Amino acid sequence: MSDQQAFGREGESLAADHLVKKGYRILARNYQTPRGEIDIIGMEGDTIVFVEVKARRSDHFGNPKCAVTRSKQKKISMAALHYLKSTKQSDAKARFDVVSIRSGGSDPAIELIRSAFGLACE
Repeated sequence: MSDQQAFGREGESLAADHLVKKGYRILARNYQTPRGEIDIIGMEGDTIVFVEVKARRSDHFGNPKCAVTRSKQKKISMAALHYLKSTKQSDAKARFDVVSIRSGGSDPAIELIRSAFGLACE
């Protein structure tokens, strides 16, 4: 595993821990579909939440939350639809959150953006 992959996995673990502390129940991590991957799938109350995790060591390439481009939103949306259909939950309440992690110092800054974007199918 490369240093970048290890950093990404560490970011996802930090994000999952943060979500659990916020009351989410983690259903899946690194969920793979033919349409793409979803970093974390969780439940908050009666809502299925598809979470994209973006971590950066610095702001050199911009704020991590800004890295969830329209193209990335579309991939996540298609993967989410695949998950909902394959688990027979097409009518479930669902939303897309982003967890932004800046780990430049010893104490990473973690920001949860609820309802970060809507379904992007076009």
